[in-house]
Amino acid sequence: MTVKEYNRAVDEYADAVYRFIRADLRDDDRANDIVQDSFEKLWNHVSEIEYPVSKSWLFSTAYHTMIDIIRKEKRMTSLEESNGMELLTDSQYTDLNEILHAALERIPEQQRSAVLLRDYEGYSYREIGDITGLSEAQVKINIYRGRVALKNYIGKIETII
Repeated sequence: MTVKEYNRAVDEYADAVYRFIRADLRDDDRANDIVQDSFEKLWNHVSEIEYPVSKSWLFSTAYHTMIDIIRKEKRMTSLEESNGMELLTDSQYTDLNEILHAALERIPEQQRSAVLLRDYEGYSYREIGDITGLSEAQVKINIYRGRVALKNYIGKIETII
């Protein structure tokens, strides 16, 4: 990859990678750090990576960096035990965006990432598998289970509106 292609990758993909990581982490600073780290890693491997694969390489690198950070934080903090709380809610909201983000926070990390990559970023199952390191079948299962959990949490649209 040339320097010009690297700069083009920064211009074209930085926002999309940021949105993907930000949607999972809910932290602007950590998302910016991960994006910065991903582009630094791309620069370190610029001679080995061709421009056409740079987008999936960046998403994959950012995803794995995010997972590493999450795992590190889990080891450093004690986790509270779940009370078996279901992904259902009786409260009514008027902000659909708030409801969706609350629902996304409640589903497991792999399901959330798969749903976000598929529904927000428009990746194919194969591309999501390449990014996350899962098989296409695992990706499809995670997307299905994530969507079911979101549906159960959100409930019927009539109760929201």
